[in-house]
Amino acid sequence: MRDALVAAAFRLFLERGYEQTTVDDIVALAGVGRRSFFRYFPSKEDVVFPDHERCLTDVTAFLDADDSGCDPVERVCEAVRLVLRMYTENPTFSVQRYRLTKQVPGLRAYELSVVWRYERAFAAYLRGRLKGLHDGTLRADVIAAAVAAAHNNALRSWLRSDGQDDAEQAVEHALGYVQAAFGTAPGAPAADERPEDVVVIVSRRGAPLWRVVQQIESTLDAD
Repeated sequence: MRDALVAAAFRLFLERGYEQTTVDDIVALAGVGRRSFFRYFPSKEDVVFPDHERCLTDVTAFLDADDSGCDPVERVCEAVRLVLRMYTENPTFSVQRYRLTKQVPGLRAYELSVVWRYERAFAAYLRGRLKGLHDGTLRADVIAAAVAAAHNNALRSWLRSDGQDDAEQAVEHALGYVQAAFGTAPGAPAADERPEDVVVIVSRRGAPLWRVVQQIESTLDAD
């Protein structure tokens, strides 16, 4: 029933246009009642994005299952690959939706709100993994935004090719920038979290400053 409603909706959107198609038109073509439509989709906009709720649930579950033994940036990159897979499983539908959202500003705004929900899921996970680090919350939000941006850049490139290009290769290339900038080996501290060198000098009170400096230099040279 759900698939039949989506198929009917997109057939009408392509034939008549999105704005000219009503929920009544969709249910009439699908051969069901209005109640059946709203059982699956809260609004006409939702029928254009029928798979995102399931995918967001899958992404959240994947991140929640992390045992904290891996690089959190790699974990989020792996999660966003699940989103890409959702698109590439049905290239024809994904390309049709892309063309439709380009034509309808309201759908574009709806799509941006969906992207924001994925980004928030990434950020929530990263905040948990990076808490306690200097600027941990800031890092989490920046990394989440970077992962979402990398994915969206690769996805749009693939959609503009009508699904002909290699989407996985494109997203790996884009995510490479994110991992190069923010990724770390599992369990390794970030660059500015590494312990700093500390030098302790014991000197008699009243020693001339040049003598103290000489002691410091000697200690550093010895190290």
